[in-house]
Amino acid sequence: MIVVMGATGATGNALLHSLLTRGTPVRALTRTPHRAIPGMTGTHQPPIEVQYADATEPHSLRIAFKGATQLFLAMANSPAQVELETRVVDIAADSGIGHIVKISAPAAEPGSPVAISRGHHAIEEHLRASGLTHTILRPYAFMQNLLRLAPTVAQGTILGTTGDAPCNHIDCRDIGDVAAAALTRPDIAGGTYTLTGPEAVSYPELASRLTALTDHQIRYANLTADEMRHDLVHNAHMPTWLADHVTEIQQLAIARPETPTTTVIDILGRPPRTLDAFLREHHTHFRR
Repeated sequence: MIVVMGATGATGNALLHSLLTRGTPVRALTRTPHRAIPGMTGTHQPPIEVQYADATEPHSLRIAFKGATQLFLAMANSPAQVELETRVVDIAADSGIGHIVKISAPAAEPGSPVAISRGHHAIEEHLRASGLTHTILRPYAFMQNLLRLAPTVAQGTILGTTGDAPCNHIDCRDIGDVAAAALTRPDIAGGTYTLTGPEAVSYPELASRLTALTDHQIRYANLTADEMRHDLVHNAHMPTWLADHVTEIQQLAIARPETPTTTVIDILGRPPRTLDAFLREHHTHFRR
């Protein structure tokens, strides 16, 4: 039995679909079990289990992990992430889970300029110290997050602070497929993998591609880090910690130029989904 935390999130939900197509027994954890999990019909064989669990409630985790052998650990970034994920690791170890696949971050280092990435490093270190078999997935930016740009794209503008720096993106469905491989193939388990799409694309180039896709002029407006942070807090209404995180990630793309990896094709035997294909698939989100 494989337990999937974050089953309603983009990567967790993609993993569910990938596992179910393989006929793998899976238990989806959610804080809202009364709500349907996206894309789940209830007709899967073997049927999917849906179980309530909340990382702030240790007892719910112990119940959810009972009888499971592997765990997919993905949680939304937050100031409490280190505390919550290390608790999950400890309870998983006590519950008899033997392998954890964790979603981390590319710059998961103790001295990373990205605070959330420093937190991921701390969680990775805790996972190593647990003695459990563990697989670390370090994906770059999710293509699905580009859909959040739709309101400003509709106004003809993309805001950022990356200049002309190339940025890696990856489709969450590719992350899900790699995670499924790590959970079902012993030759993949136990590694640390950095995941990207097939190309790194700058935000000015993204604006150009969206212009061609929508037949409306989309321009890229480059802001300073302080201007970007201010816009995210006061116009996008992000909490300060999240605005800091987005700004730090974009500044990191300048400090450390991003290039694609071959990890997806190496593991899956097929190339990762392209940015152009993703934009075409979701073109209606970006049209005025």
